Amino acid sequence: MAFSHRDFEDIRREVAQFADERDWAQFHSPRSLLLALVGEVGEVAEIVRWQGDGDPAIPAAKREDWADELADVLTLLVRLADRSGVDLTAAFASKLAKARLKYPVAGFKGSNRKYDEPPAGGASAP
Repeated sequence: MAFSHRDFEDIRREVAQFADERDWAQFHSPRSLLLALVGEVGEVAEIVRWQGDGDPAIPAAKREDWADELADVLTLLVRLADRSGVDLTAAFASKLAKARLKYPVAGFKGSNRKYDEPPAGGASAP
């Protein structure tokens, strides 16, 4: 499923405006936002805790709750990045470039091993 087109800067501004209208900046230290984010990730996990790995992983009756909780995670992540001075889109691009170097397709396609683990058969990691 493709995402609808939204600019991350527009999302950042919209989240900041929402918080500013409520005078919540006083409560939005990076630490507080991080702890709230962890709590929201827990709420996402709660929805699928006992579902197993089969399809569909998200029960049909919980799809709206799932979407709401993921949106809460995104909102808090965007606010945390904003309040801590991180350009999330630039950080994403940088981190993905590092991951491409760390996990080249030739050495990791179809593998879930970590970059510092040797491939099956005992050869050294690429």
